[in-house]
Amino acid sequence: MKHFFKKDFSHKTKKISLCLVLVLSLSQVFSACGKTKNRDSHATPIKNNVNSITVLNYGKYMDEDVIKKFEKETGIHIKYEEYENPEEMYTKYKSGSIKYDVICTSEYMIQKLMSENELKKIDFKKLSNYNNIDSNVLELNQSYDSKNQYALPYFYGTLGILYDTKKVSKADVQSWNCLWNKKYNNEIIMENSVRDTFAAALKKLNYSINDTNPKHLNKALSILEKQKEHVYAYMVDETADEMVAGNAKIALCYSGEAATAMESKSSLAYTVPKEGSNVWVDSWFIPKTCKSKQNAIKFLDFLCRDDIATANFDYVYYASPIKSVVKKQPKDVLENEAVFPSKKTLENCEIFTMLNQKTTDYYSDLWMKLKAY
Repeated sequence: MKHFFKKDFSHKTKKISLCLVLVLSLSQVFSACGKTKNRDSHATPIKNNVNSITVLNYGKYMDEDVIKKFEKETGIHIKYEEYENPEEMYTKYKSGSIKYDVICTSEYMIQKLMSENELKKIDFKKLSNYNNIDSNVLELNQSYDSKNQYALPYFYGTLGILYDTKKVSKADVQSWNCLWNKKYNNEIIMENSVRDTFAAALKKLNYSINDTNPKHLNKALSILEKQKEHVYAYMVDETADEMVAGNAKIALCYSGEAATAMESKSSLAYTVPKEGSNVWVDSWFIPKTCKSKQNAIKFLDFLCRDDIATANFDYVYYASPIKSVVKKQPKDVLENEAVFPSKKTLENCEIFTMLNQKTTDYYSDLWMKLKAY
């Protein structure tokens, strides 16, 4: 799950503020959420056009030429909207003001919507390019979509550590302990996100990132409070910029952000600590508000096509689940953990699971305590 970069990184970006599930008021507790952007490919919006679909996706998460090409080939108009984090997406969807046809978001939010019976089943037999999807990535989605009936993988990656090899030893970053190492005083960046920051603390304590035991969560809070005096900043958008600029030596970071930063500064490297971490899979789903399931299916199938998936991979630069895209990549890209996590890494990672309301509220309280500490 994923973050926006500043302009310097605008061509290959992602987003994901893996905040907590739900409550609108939490959006002010977590990272600041910007306004949703419309990227309608026509100057004049088409209203009530049966031959159209409304798409909601993370910001800067699709090559604009892909949208134009789909419209040209199919005659189906796309009204394209963007959002910054899953909580914003949830709020927009549940408001009911716009009837979305296709939405892309993080697995834990899809779990939430599934529990609320908000998703339509997808007949994947109607997708001619479905066999082009890596079965290993489909298996990751089975942690919440057991029969692969609701979610279509789009990109995936991990949560790990971005570090400057000229200033941080490779031995140090083999464990989450590095984020608590006093020799990096005021040069550590943490995610301004509850789930991500607590995930690092929980793994340092050898707990699951989905642990809901209050005693364990309080232990995580305790070590995060002790760490805070050594933290340069809690960030959402700026991590890659700050690391490239040399303002910090080490950062809790998503793999795609790390890959882009590494392209801009050769001394940067990325790793997932030995204790394990989070593996995320952003996926598409068809909500109950969908007006034209047939058009939605055409769009999803289009995204799985080799040339289209390749264009999106080149634009976003996160791990693609499309087998033909992977086969094209040179050895150095395939062996880059910041782009394509190894099988060994994935086996040592967990997908974030949905939290119930009680645990959500508890996490929120802990987060407020940490920020006020």
